[in-house]
Amino acid sequence: MIKTKEELDQFILSNWNELNHYLDQEAKNYPVPFYNSVDIRESKKKYAPVDNNIYPAGFNNVCLMDLDETSFQIKNFKNERELASDNWAILIESNTKNTFYLDHLFFLKKAIIESGVESCDFISLDGNIFDGHSTIKLQSASKFDIEVHKAILDSGQIRIKSQNQDFDVIILNNDQSSPIELDWKGLETPVLPPPDIGWFKRQKIHHFEQYFNVVKKFAQKFNIDEDLLCAKFQAFHHVDFSTKESFEKLAESVDQLKNKIDPNQKIFLKASKGTYGMGIQVLSSGQDVLSMNRKVRNKMDIGKNKIKFTDVLIQEGVDTVLSYDQMPAEVTIYLINGKCVGGFMRANAQKDHQSNLNSRGMVFKKFCISEIRQNQDFTIKEAVYSVVARLSSIAAGLEIQQIQEGK
Repeated sequence: MIKTKEELDQFILSNWNELNHYLDQEAKNYPVPFYNSVDIRESKKKYAPVDNNIYPAGFNNVCLMDLDETSFQIKNFKNERELASDNWAILIESNTKNTFYLDHLFFLKKAIIESGVESCDFISLDGNIFDGHSTIKLQSASKFDIEVHKAILDSGQIRIKSQNQDFDVIILNNDQSSPIELDWKGLETPVLPPPDIGWFKRQKIHHFEQYFNVVKKFAQKFNIDEDLLCAKFQAFHHVDFSTKESFEKLAESVDQLKNKIDPNQKIFLKASKGTYGMGIQVLSSGQDVLSMNRKVRNKMDIGKNKIKFTDVLIQEGVDTVLSYDQMPAEVTIYLINGKCVGGFMRANAQKDHQSNLNSRGMVFKKFCISEIRQNQDFTIKEAVYSVVARLSSIAAGLEIQQIQEGK
């Protein structure tokens, strides 16, 4: 059995084709998302995904060489699904004042157009951002012009009202922390990824439950210690951040997981529906739960778009061994249809190697995979991160399947 991280590195590099064939076959069994991103932490002893975003918003952090691979995989996806290539649209978030998000939109559109799609429009169903107009013109952080059209649902189609234009495909780039009020089931246009996997319904707990099942099957197939690819976790449901009883039970659960890991490791307490790095606390023990002040409790209670957190994920804190410019760092891998297309590093000078890096002070280091190899000896690492990200994408496919089946 493969029991050490070093053995795992060599095994993945030596059996690269066989492993990817297995992952290709597994991915065919589930509706893996059109795109997603996976945050991965690497410690001295293991690799583990710590988040999976099904509506990623960082294509501006992917280098241009990797963006070419993104276009190539979109083209493959389009051909595989026999999708028309005339008119696509990207249904965006409402935070149009975030100019870096607008950068992301520009590069996402670029990748789609270069895959062979003839036209791609930015649309929104949120009338509040238009101030009475049918179109708004924006400028991104990098001075790219972004034009967003007001869209409506009409006769089973999402179309631009002012142009009476229908679309072949809608790429959903809105995580629906606040659900879009729309009869999606009555919509004839394909929407990718499916709208019912938004944060109004999705939970991190379910993703990591599915990821554990995917890794267990993978580990049994290749005789690998599954702990090399997973962060230990527990689910805590029906939390109430206003009651003493709830906090005491949560503290007990934190200590239960703490007893299963190295005494020097931290615990990550994550809101199960949290996004943008919100609703996360790093703890040393259950006592830290009992010591939370009101400000911290409020942050754990309410997230983006005032979403109410009622369930939390208690997760082993995986210390990162990566650094960039002497800052602790972690890797984010971007995927199209479950295939890795590129990645970047998130680094944070204000944090240490045990902290949540997806927080104030973070910076993104955009460079190509080839540069990563040169700077961090990622010849092996790129392969390992790819396998971990692909396993996480299959788990996301299982999430989608369960939600669509009403489970």
